Amino acid sequence: MDALSAGPKGVVLTERQRIAWLRLIRSDNIGPATFRDLINHFGSAEAALAALPELSARGGATRAIRIASEAEAHRELEAAHRFGARFVGIGEPDYPQALKQIDGAPPLLAVKGALAAAKRPAVGIVGSRNASIAGAKFAAMVARDCGRAGYTVVSGLARGIDTAAHRASLGTGTIAALAGGLDQPYPPENIDLLEEITGGNGLAVSEMPFGWEPRARDFPRRNRLIAGIGLGLVVIEAAARSGSLITARLAGDFGRLVFAVPGSPLDPRCHGTNGLLKDGASIVTAPADVVEALAPLAQFDLFPSSMAEEPAPGGKAMSVPPGDSDRYRIIDALGPTPVEIDDVIRHTGLSASAVYLILLELDISGRLHRHQGGLVSLSD
Repeated sequence: MDALSAGPKGVVLTERQRIAWLRLIRSDNIGPATFRDLINHFGSAEAALAALPELSARGGATRAIRIASEAEAHRELEAAHRFGARFVGIGEPDYPQALKQIDGAPPLLAVKGALAAAKRPAVGIVGSRNASIAGAKFAAMVARDCGRAGYTVVSGLARGIDTAAHRASLGTGTIAALAGGLDQPYPPENIDLLEEITGGNGLAVSEMPFGWEPRARDFPRRNRLIAGIGLGLVVIEAAARSGSLITARLAGDFGRLVFAVPGSPLDPRCHGTNGLLKDGASIVTAPADVVEALAPLAQFDLFPSSMAEEPAPGGKAMSVPPGDSDRYRIIDALGPTPVEIDDVIRHTGLSASAVYLILLELDISGRLHRHQGGLVSLSD
């Protein structure tokens, strides 16, 4: 059994389990939410891997599903070892405690550096790549004061605000979340900064495979890491359409505090941050504003390692797979509009276990979309 619940000191995966987890998350159509549902339903990654071909076929796949091999998993583990990194599973003691609480937390993180950085309360700082001198200076001030107050500073290693925040917190601890593999940092000019981070009091994290070069569509996944690891997020200089605003929206969805630094309405770099303030973000005009707002959250162990991961409803495996008629009822109930799974259960009158298993089949066959908040819809 692969326990997705943490004991007093957290889960510790065996090497065999770690390989199976890596194979499962690297297989086709398996995202974090699908991974967790599979573990909850089948009890282990090995059992889930064995079930994937049948699940995919029952879901209507037109071709065989690609399942990552043991050789592939071993090669990635060896690449991590050569790079001085390792994989940490959700629920293990070194996995960021706040991150594991978000919807669709990555089951495995590649990490390199000082693991202590992931065990302290954290705050994210993001903003414009084309930062002004004043913006970069203020980002450094916030990062420095938050670090001195005991917070790890999380950012995305980008130019501008991210770089200023990382550099100012090198001495106190910083986490760089990457959009590509740990061995494919972006931008290239920050490779030396990343080495300073991982060689000192900081940590680099990524959910992407080693050797994976970041693409534009990978950066929202990096933004989820930033938003999920921190108790709050500070946005400094962000345009009206920017990745920083995506990170802020995610932070709000995760129940994190969202802070914004006001700027001139004549500066396009401040249109996004000013908009956040209109939408209810907390205003920041001094680093103390952030430290004081986070203090009540940091005083309590909001994410204890002994907290059990809640299994998905219907987590017990069905002895008899659902029939085609049940499958058609669910397909007919779904459409392009995202809906809650509980609504699917009520609408169809099927048991929770049957609905969850059929949704897994559709997901693994590439016919289901999963959305923020646990909503689902049929693929186009």
